[in-house]
Amino acid sequence: MKIYNNCPVVSFPSFPSSSSTSYIFDIIISHLYKPPQLSTSTPHPPTTSLPLLYTITNTHITTTMIFNNLFSRLSRPFTAATRLSIAPESPAATTSLPEGAQRCTVAAGCYWGTEHLYRKHFSGKGLIDAKVGFIGGDLTNPSYRAVCGGKTGHAEAAEIIFDPSQVSYRQLIEFFYRMHDPTTLNRQGPDTGPQYRSAIYFHSDEQERIARDVTEKANAQWWQGKIVTEIAPAGQWWTAEEYHQLYLERNPEGYECPSHFLRPLKDLE
Repeated sequence: MKIYNNCPVVSFPSFPSSSSTSYIFDIIISHLYKPPQLSTSTPHPPTTSLPLLYTITNTHITTTMIFNNLFSRLSRPFTAATRLSIAPESPAATTSLPEGAQRCTVAAGCYWGTEHLYRKHFSGKGLIDAKVGFIGGDLTNPSYRAVCGGKTGHAEAAEIIFDPSQVSYRQLIEFFYRMHDPTTLNRQGPDTGPQYRSAIYFHSDEQERIARDVTEKANAQWWQGKIVTEIAPAGQWWTAEEYHQLYLERNPEGYECPSHFLRPLKDLE
């Protein structure tokens, strides 16, 4: 077993091409998953919060690599376009709202899982539609490829269209703090970069008031004062390419950030 960046990784000696193939995969895995350095002198309890599971004895470490999500993560699709922007078509920007509907715009890491969880929990309960896209950056009408570079300033986000007579904005924001980890700056699970930041983009003074109130309570009651979520006015929205919409519904085995799950937290007081 090799060590890269203080990270035990798995070799692939059975690959037919050459030992260089094994080396390349070692590097890829060590950069995707960087667990804390472990001492072999003191037993540690196994952890389930990282993609590596360790069985540790006084004399050796047995490393088991879980490959679910790895290759789907490596093969997250890019647009075929070579440009950074998908202009010059008219902006794939904010769509018109049905009468009485409102928007809730949040960023919680990879937008595939964010959209998927909101649809799963609020379909038939006030959710009218949900789109994935980009917000908070400088480039006009950016492509997925451009945003993935982490240089445009955009966040991967979900725009939730909802009926406030069936579900409240407060409920959607409380759900936001249950379904991801808001304590990791510019990171969600193994996904790193400012495009994966935690953020709430409000569309009115009332939404800002609610977002800040829920954040303050969630910070005190759920997240031990560690929330780093950005709260900012909703600027220009750019809807992502069509093949990113409903991605996990169309690709059930596709990549889903491991930190995207509903936490069993007590109701906020």
